[in-house]
Amino acid sequence: METDMDTTQPIISVRNLTCGYDDTAIVEDVSFDVMPGEVFVILGGSGCGKSTLLKNMIGLYTPMAGQVLIDGRDLVRASGRERDEIIRKFGVMYQMGALFGSMSLFQNVMLPLEEFTDLPREAMAMIAKSKLAMVNLEGALYKLPAAISGGMKKRAAIARAMALDPTILFLDEPGAGLDPISSAELDELILNLSRTLGITFVIVTHELESIYKTADRVIMLDKDVRSIVAQGDPRTLRDTSENIYVKRFFHRMPSPGRNGSVAAAPASE
Repeated sequence: METDMDTTQPIISVRNLTCGYDDTAIVEDVSFDVMPGEVFVILGGSGCGKSTLLKNMIGLYTPMAGQVLIDGRDLVRASGRERDEIIRKFGVMYQMGALFGSMSLFQNVMLPLEEFTDLPREAMAMIAKSKLAMVNLEGALYKLPAAISGGMKKRAAIARAMALDPTILFLDEPGAGLDPISSAELDELILNLSRTLGITFVIVTHELESIYKTADRVIMLDKDVRSIVAQGDPRTLRDTSENIYVKRFFHRMPSPGRNGSVAAAPASE
């Protein structure tokens, strides 16, 4: 794990990014920075483009316009060896964990080491075991994903995302489908990894309790304006924002529907 990074400069800079599907833009002309060591959260209501933005930030999709700078290097325009070098700087945990069901947790974490390094087998095994120990799964090395709880699957997915010692972890809805205890344990894990290892987290979520507990800073997307409508400390936004959408989101207030009815409150994307 790199620990000598410049903490005064952004580790991620998104500049004038427009992204969506086919010819339809979902997020338009957004710009923001993520600082080293931050727990940075992307939030907003259903269909606002949270996961779409994340997928463009990790290079899974190509944006319509704009830049995604990782340590000053543009992932959007990079190719070949340079792109591989940029991608090695981060790990990703997808919403459902995306573990291979026929492989043990140990084998799942070993996979990126086998694919992207030429380390001796013994060294790879030692790294895989240490990553699983970091997420409190040292006693479940040889269990299959089907034999463990949802919270354990999420932690195993984080261990796999850390296999190559990235400086950044992207997490897509890490608490989705978890009971309150497992969700709280995952929040504690994120905070511990951030504090002890200096990992920068970029998290997509709509779960307010987790946001208040873990987030240093947030940006909020709104599908109507297709952009960022608020950013900063989530507690400050909750207590002081004058934006009606922001108020409704943080205070769990339903939106007034047509004909005086009440529409559903903001949900996950």
